Amino acid sequence: MTHEEAIQQLQDWSLQFTGRQQRPPAVYFLTFGCQMNFNDAELIAGVMHQVGFSKTELVEQADLIVINTCGVRESAENRVFGQLGRLKVLKENNPELLIAIGGCMVQQPQVAEKIQKSYRQVDLVFGTHMIDQFAELLCQTMQQRRLVCDIRADNLLPAEGLPRLRSQNLICSVSITYGCNNFCSYCIVPYVRGRERSREPQHILAEIEQLAAAGCKEVTLLGQNVNSYGKGLQPAVDFADLLARVDQIAGLERIRFMTSHPRDVSLKLLQTIAAARHVCHQLHLPMQSGSSRILQAMNRGYGKEHYLDLVRQIRETIPDVVFSTDIIVGFPGETDKDFADTLDVVRQVRFDSAYTFIYSRRSGTPAAEMTEQVPYAEKQKRIVCLMNLQADISKEINQQQLGKIVTVLVEGPSKQDANMFTGRTAGNKLVHFAAKPEQIGQLLPVKIEAASSFHLSGSLTGKAAELKR
Repeated sequence: MTHEEAIQQLQDWSLQFTGRQQRPPAVYFLTFGCQMNFNDAELIAGVMHQVGFSKTELVEQADLIVINTCGVRESAENRVFGQLGRLKVLKENNPELLIAIGGCMVQQPQVAEKIQKSYRQVDLVFGTHMIDQFAELLCQTMQQRRLVCDIRADNLLPAEGLPRLRSQNLICSVSITYGCNNFCSYCIVPYVRGRERSREPQHILAEIEQLAAAGCKEVTLLGQNVNSYGKGLQPAVDFADLLARVDQIAGLERIRFMTSHPRDVSLKLLQTIAAARHVCHQLHLPMQSGSSRILQAMNRGYGKEHYLDLVRQIRETIPDVVFSTDIIVGFPGETDKDFADTLDVVRQVRFDSAYTFIYSRRSGTPAAEMTEQVPYAEKQKRIVCLMNLQADISKEINQQQLGKIVTVLVEGPSKQDANMFTGRTAGNKLVHFAAKPEQIGQLLPVKIEAASSFHLSGSLTGKAAELKR
């Protein structure tokens, strides 16, 4: 079945359903994990919208439930299995309900097999390489009325030009690479998303130009390692070249990217960021550990001193850079001294923020077979220590903003306080302030009046100042 034939069949089914039920069929999305997964979910949402499905935020109203999973940590997998257990009741009450599950978790053969055997309420299991064939697989599921499982790994790029239903138009993400070549010893991603593939620059630029024309003010370029973008493309192009071209697109106010691998940060890239008009002076630079010995065991390709030297070079080239990072505690064999090295780097670099994780054993990775697994109680103790240190540093850095005027992109009402609005600085710092609905999407000056470890608060002022932080 071709993609066009699948789309036509789904459109016909949707029309028949609407005639019977006097409403269009509804799809509910449950997405776990990184921005790449949310990006994939938007592609599937676009296809379902094309064939006549409406999107619902209430799982009880769904005729199709699409779960996009994460396989990076065990906790994420446990949450998925918990959700599948709860969905069993919905399936029993509505046998016509379709449940589809995809993403990194199910790309692992042992997990896909477990779902097929133990979670009979699931109708479709699709892998990370099958996102652009979701329509064909759903048609097959509807026709056969039995479980369809397809986790083939062809390592091709998703088809270009697929419709996409974005969660918002103001701030958008665009994938520039798929897969990863790094094979960090703790990470399942290269095994479930395949080897690295780069999209052609003309496709990326065309997508971003369309977004900007539709009102997008901020775009984030996504990849497991954006710094290695362009390998194998002809004519030759690297990430710095792509970033410079994106910077020329009319209408964009801010450009971000993630994730950067420290091993592949080049001086050319840093100089491009410094010279660009719209690239934010904010860099997410995953450290993972401050111990050279542990970094070697992680297969990260750099050591403690290399990372510190890189930070110094970045700050020399981009003096107002805002740093965030990822840190794993409790990697196999991590001693008190290794953890002390991590704390030492945190104190030296003084990250603006850090995403901290307890090491999660992932079957199929080299680290899972390492014998010196750290006791969970020790991992908990270490992560609390790390989080407290980083919270103190973040608060000290944020308090330096008191009394300053920063430029904020107004995103919308606060989820915690309907009378307040939220936005972010170019340095990706969250700011709360009073505003009006018609100011959403505008870049406005805010005077900072309060600061915590995790956000800033202030009020709009008539004085404009575009500050990179």
